[in-house]
Amino acid sequence: MSIIQTDICVIGAGSGGLSVAAGASQMGASVVLIEKAAMGGDCLNTGCVPSKAILAAGHVAQNMRESTAFGIQSHEPMVDWAVVHKHVHGVIAAIAPNDSVERFEGLGVKVIQAAAEFVDEKTVQAGDVQVKAKYFVLATGSSAFVPPIEGLDTVDYFTNENIFDNKEAIDHLIVIGGGPIGIEMAQAHRRLGAKVTVMELARLLMKDDRELAQIVIDRLRDEGMDFYEGGRNLRIEKTDKGISAHCEMGDESNPEKACVDGSHILIATGRRANVNGLNLEAAGVKYSPCGVDVDARLRSSNKRIFAIGDVAGPYQFTHMAAYQAGIVIRNMLFKLPAKVDYSAVPWVTYTDPELAHVGMTEADAESAGKSVRVLRWKFEENDRAQAEKRTEGMVKVVTEKNGRILGATIVGMHAGELIQPWILAISQKMKIGAMASMIAPYPTLSEVNKRIAGSFYTEKLFSEGTKKIVRFLMRWF
Repeated sequence: MSIIQTDICVIGAGSGGLSVAAGASQMGASVVLIEKAAMGGDCLNTGCVPSKAILAAGHVAQNMRESTAFGIQSHEPMVDWAVVHKHVHGVIAAIAPNDSVERFEGLGVKVIQAAAEFVDEKTVQAGDVQVKAKYFVLATGSSAFVPPIEGLDTVDYFTNENIFDNKEAIDHLIVIGGGPIGIEMAQAHRRLGAKVTVMELARLLMKDDRELAQIVIDRLRDEGMDFYEGGRNLRIEKTDKGISAHCEMGDESNPEKACVDGSHILIATGRRANVNGLNLEAAGVKYSPCGVDVDARLRSSNKRIFAIGDVAGPYQFTHMAAYQAGIVIRNMLFKLPAKVDYSAVPWVTYTDPELAHVGMTEADAESAGKSVRVLRWKFEENDRAQAEKRTEGMVKVVTEKNGRILGATIVGMHAGELIQPWILAISQKMKIGAMASMIAPYPTLSEVNKRIAGSFYTEKLFSEGTKKIVRFLMRWF
């Protein structure tokens, strides 16, 4: 049994863990990184990267169907699933060197590829090595949550952890779960030729602004997807032709039964923090199935053990893990009491059109009892959107009466890019005037941000009072 003494031991080589390991090592700390599975974690191997790659394939297929409007003959694409698979995994392979063992060892990080288990508050066992560290960072991520659905154990099913291994055409995909993962995969597979039905027991895209989320759902319906929303008592059956999903809809006293027959099923019902098998009790770390309990500095109940990313929550996004990595580096290396600030956390659903959000929604503001103004600006008012024939979309901004920006939601082409100025504005507590006064290049989609900001002043600027002032000045000066 060998023993390693180090400054920092990071458990988990996903986005957050890699950020801590690279940053701390390059700043002069000795670092040990432990990973039991693939380097790069869920994001690279079974999450963000492969999902966006398959969405890109679906986007190309849809462009072929919709080219007639531009004077280019359209046709139904022929999809070769083996080549789609090759494309998806080629993207993973292209990015993988950035997250590889070789790269991190080149940065001076000691990488151990084994499962980690705490021995005591200051020691972790990984294979035949014990690591003793001044600080530990738990970055173990999350895994697909599969709820106890009646009959699910009788069929083979996809989650995000195996759907990207598929090399064959899917006839009819039933997606259980109407959150971002479920909706993204539903659209990708529909565009690649499958019939798709989404079953959600709550509300589709329920964490997003209802008004703008509906624009996405309407587009997906137009592309041929079916949705069952607000069902109950879901059960699965194996049939001679594949899979059958049953649920109850409508009034509980007089329910309407719904049945969907498909060939494959995808479970996209959320994520569960990876806390099992770490023997966190031995380290004095409090946790639950939702993850490790942390304070505002991301310290666990053992103040020498931090947690970041999905295992810490409250937001399970790759960019959140990277942000939290910076917080713990400041705490560990520079002894600064840095704390997380979740007031400007963005997220994007990468459907087409995209749906992006930061800050408070209109419903959030109402729940908080705030007196607000809600601004809306449609993409059809944007010249670039007209040129691209992508006018479905809207920007919705929530401000206080004095113009301070509280939140923004965008649905439309490139919404994930267009949301970024609003992230800065909210994080810096800016007012709407800052956005209204910027110069936006023409013709760009980004003009929608300037135009909606300017609309905050429209009523006052074009009021009768303003007209009287202008007439007076024009007459006497």
